Amino acid sequence: MLERNKEVSIVIISHKSKKKVLNLVKNISNDFKIIIIENSSDKSIEKELSKHKRNLQIIFSENNGYGSAINLARTYVATKYFFVLNPDMQKIDDKLISVFYESAKELNDNFGALGPRFENVSDKSHKQSDIKKKYGLIESISGSAMFFCSEVFDKNKGFDENFFLYFEETDYCYRSNKNDFKIYQINSQKVYHDIGTSVETTNEEDINKLKNLYTWHFIWSKFYFSKKRFGKFISIILFTPILLRILIRILFYKIIKDQEKLERSTVRFDGLKCSMIGKKSFMRIN
Repeated sequence: MLERNKEVSIVIISHKSKKKVLNLVKNISNDFKIIIIENSSDKSIEKELSKHKRNLQIIFSENNGYGSAINLARTYVATKYFFVLNPDMQKIDDKLISVFYESAKELNDNFGALGPRFENVSDKSHKQSDIKKKYGLIESISGSAMFFCSEVFDKNKGFDENFFLYFEETDYCYRSNKNDFKIYQINSQKVYHDIGTSVETTNEEDINKLKNLYTWHFIWSKFYFSKKRFGKFISIILFTPILLRILIRILFYKIIKDQEKLERSTVRFDGLKCSMIGKKSFMRIN
């Protein structure tokens, strides 16, 4: 077994993502320990995965959010490094993992997290560093693929579990930078993120519930992160115009009777209002 296989664990955070997980792990050799946090009671994933992988551990957990699941996975990691992946990541294989491992060694473990470069650069949710540099210094990387040194992850106190969804990686990277553990993008390693497809939905009702969930948590988390970074008073000043714009849209969609946009705007208003008054990120779906 190569040294990398003994020093790197693969962590996958899943929520009813069986097909995506199966597709992701097929290109990762059995020599790597794979830890899957399944944030649901879908036991069928265990049976399916056991047919394909030996060195694999599945932990079933209550769905307390992405960051919480990573923190839970960390308690099962016994290696020097671990690589957190979304199920909807593509182009992940042993070669890419090896480059991350060698990069960590070259950087002397002096980093908060390492991320790949994304081929779907048109998606603004993925920030990109200067491609001319081998290790591009970047303020924050996508949570869909994050390579950690376990010791540094612990020094940064992991993820803030008040985030259920969105901005948890931004917050981690922000705190890591403050602790002088910089964030880097390895520009030679290109991946593809099939965004928003990890949860397997079967009907329009489920899709609509997910859209509402994402809308609510995005704005809740955005304000919460701003409050942590700039303070409550400044954040309220920054977000009050956004709140007013949402209210105007709600009124407009009521007048024109656009039920779909009215519902989405109402959900967004509720998420921001709850975050501004200090309520926890409570919105969930089964």
